[in-house]
Amino acid sequence: MDAEFTTPDKEFEKPLRPATFNDFSGQEKIIEQLSLFSEAAKKRNEALDHILLSGPPGLGKTTLSYILANEMNADIKTTSGPIIDKPADLAGLLTSLNHGDILFIDEIHRLSRSVEEYLYSAMEDFVIDIVIDQGPNSRSVRLTIPPFTLIGATTKSGMLSAPMRSRFGVISRLDYYDKKVLSNIIHRSSSILEIKISDDAANEIALRSRGTPRIANNLLKRARDFAQVKSTGDISLSIAKQTLDLLDIDNDGLDEMDLRILSTLVEKFDGGPVGLNSLAVSVSEEASTLEEVHEPFLIQEGFIKRTPKGRVATLKSYEKLGLSPN
Repeated sequence: MDAEFTTPDKEFEKPLRPATFNDFSGQEKIIEQLSLFSEAAKKRNEALDHILLSGPPGLGKTTLSYILANEMNADIKTTSGPIIDKPADLAGLLTSLNHGDILFIDEIHRLSRSVEEYLYSAMEDFVIDIVIDQGPNSRSVRLTIPPFTLIGATTKSGMLSAPMRSRFGVISRLDYYDKKVLSNIIHRSSSILEIKISDDAANEIALRSRGTPRIANNLLKRARDFAQVKSTGDISLSIAKQTLDLLDIDNDGLDEMDLRILSTLVEKFDGGPVGLNSLAVSVSEEASTLEEVHEPFLIQEGFIKRTPKGRVATLKSYEKLGLSPN
């Protein structure tokens, strides 16, 4: 099982990933806290407390984990919840750690209950139990492991059990970025990629990036492609708009699937309420994708509401579609 050497997900190309807190834009309060906690831990020559980072995809949870490893001069090993099938897989990871190392588990809410419970003693007391032999001769041996830092990332913090959540010393939720911060991120990335981009073009891409750096960087790369083929290679406001129109991303940052969700909710279900699974079937998408990728932004922007009875379209959805509520 090679989970410990799993290549970090490539939402950003490595050169675009900030390496220090100073390079990281946005999330000021979280950066201030993590910077202070890591500096204090370094002064005491201790491992950082375990950290839980939550929030929608693409906001920088993985990046912050690498920055923390860099700031602590520690090695980081990455894996994800679905990859760790059984406690033995986790034991292999934990026994490979050195003092102060960071173990990053993405989608930590998807750990099985048996693996999660196996983590408890490792997180609290830095010990694990390993079963030797099988059958009637099997016995459990307790091993001490060096103090380490577990960083868990999740898009669904509500799915974490209370015992697991309580074992994290630091819990931080990342929020969507504002247009100004995203524009700065786009300028930084364009400089690294050696792309010339106007301020107006950067602002236009930022406006349609759903408050998400990963999307902003991806749109910047697509604008680069468009500019190199259709123009001089520089990204002007006109080039940015043409690229975004080609990708079917409107002025609110909504793509084709977002608009399909809204129109289905309004036209097929009379604005709701409708259950997540029914809505997912109607738009031919996985329920988990709707819930983790599309819904957070649509709720944040006030297009839909989540109620005990299901999803409901707001007046803003009707206005977006050019329709009137019944």
